[in-house]
Amino acid sequence: MSMEIDEDNFQSTSSRSQRPPKVIAPVDEAHPFDVESYISNYTGRTAIDRLIHIVQTCPSIAPEAFQLAVQHILQSRNTAIYKSLLTAYERAASTTTLPNPVELAPLDMAWADDTTAKNQAERVKLEVELKTYSNNMIKESIRMAHRDLGLFYRSVGEYSIALKHFAKIREYCATSQHVLDMCLSVLEILLEQRNYSHLSSYIFKAEAALDAAQNTANAGNGGNGGGIGSSGVPTPSVTTGKKKSSLERQQVQSKLDLATALSQLGQSNYEKAAYSFLRIGSAKELGDWVGAIIAPGDIAVYGTLCALSSLPRSALRTHLQGNAVFGVFIEQEPYIRELVQAYMISDFKTVLELLDRYSTRHLIDIHLARHVQELIDQIRNWAVVLYFQPFATIKLGRMSKAFGWTVEEVEKNVVQLIQSGKIQGRVDSQNKILYAKKTDYRANLFARAIKTGTDIQATNRKLLLRMKL
Repeated sequence: MSMEIDEDNFQSTSSRSQRPPKVIAPVDEAHPFDVESYISNYTGRTAIDRLIHIVQTCPSIAPEAFQLAVQHILQSRNTAIYKSLLTAYERAASTTTLPNPVELAPLDMAWADDTTAKNQAERVKLEVELKTYSNNMIKESIRMAHRDLGLFYRSVGEYSIALKHFAKIREYCATSQHVLDMCLSVLEILLEQRNYSHLSSYIFKAEAALDAAQNTANAGNGGNGGGIGSSGVPTPSVTTGKKKSSLERQQVQSKLDLATALSQLGQSNYEKAAYSFLRIGSAKELGDWVGAIIAPGDIAVYGTLCALSSLPRSALRTHLQGNAVFGVFIEQEPYIRELVQAYMISDFKTVLELLDRYSTRHLIDIHLARHVQELIDQIRNWAVVLYFQPFATIKLGRMSKAFGWTVEEVEKNVVQLIQSGKIQGRVDSQNKILYAKKTDYRANLFARAIKTGTDIQATNRKLLLRMKL
């Protein structure tokens, strides 16, 4: 099993994901957003990355986001990230007038020097330990040393070196659980870097290791001292062991489902991403990934937008509205429930108003930002198609009232959908009426019957030819 990582590809993907966004998200009464409340759901590097993204995306609240980012940086071990924050702030300042960053939140140089010295001492200590264990050929100790170095380099922001050490762990893994732990560590780094293209490879390896670890655990429970009692009932030690093993598997599987969903979202596979998000277990099962990687409210937003943009109503009713576990995530973002309810009762004007009102919430998200416009376009297109389905003819003026658009906007959208084949109809531009194409079901039936007869004849000829041979 190869665990090598294409560093050039990794770095290019990371740099692409960190390019400054072209869209400027407004923050006003029509687009409310509380940055302090939002960022309280996150910890560590993901909180800093999200604040840097907010600085780039929302110049109107860049000073507040800058101050919060500095506070989080002072709690980390990564001194170099302050430069990235400063660059993002200066880029935002080039489009509008902002206060001097040094006056807002100057970097504590004493903290920077002290942290740098501690990091250097820790690095030397860990590298000496690795060298010692390597000389002594202590396999388990070498694995632990590589793991500790990987965690250290991740904490100081040197991801490429961290990945090298985690990849080295594979050579010294003695059990499937060791391989699984290594894959989860790599997945965390890839998610922090938004390196979606490499996620699927490590998800597959983690699932294989998870199955192997589960089989090993089941064999161990079956062969331990507990066994089966005289009455044929498993003893408590076996039952407890199986429950613990099953719980651990659920927790790991939920993390892998989340990684799969984010990978598919990052690669614009919205239908697959929707089903993956809707399959994720409870927030408790995600364990330490909650806050460090993602917030429960994010799962509700990602899953709902992907579902509305790609799934038919029957699937939405079954997998979204009827999903009790996902309903708990939706409770974290109340507007998402309003959005789903409005969509299901065909109140599309409210749907579009909610999408516009909370567009800033979507645009400031590091995983969702570059997909927002495409998702909204797909939801809008689905809405127009669904609205027109029951009608043979409908005035564009009526549609304009239902969607809150002008007649010209309705006509433009309908024409695009007709050209793409999503609506079978034609537009009377003079009278502003949309006509559905009349389907001759009798002619279609005869055409299918003739085609079936022709296919049967061709098949019979082939059979007769084989018999003569």
